[in-house]
Amino acid sequence: MQATAYTYDSDSRCGSVLLDDGTPIPFDAPAFDAGGLRLLRPGQRVRIEVESEGEGAAPRITLVTLQTL
Repeated sequence: MQATAYTYDSDSRCGSVLLDDGTPIPFDAPAFDAGGLRLLRPGQRVRIEVESEGEGAAPRITLVTLQTL
């Protein structure tokens, strides 16, 4: 799934992305680390992998990496 980087804190390695419909989804340090990135700037297009924890639960991002063509 694709999204746009919205926020990122380099100290905690946490942040959030915006889906194409404008929905924000936060990500934690393990999701950032899984993508192998060192830095993320707001506005960058990213690829994310999302895991659902069950019906009605908010999606959880498990991987954030740069979107490449």
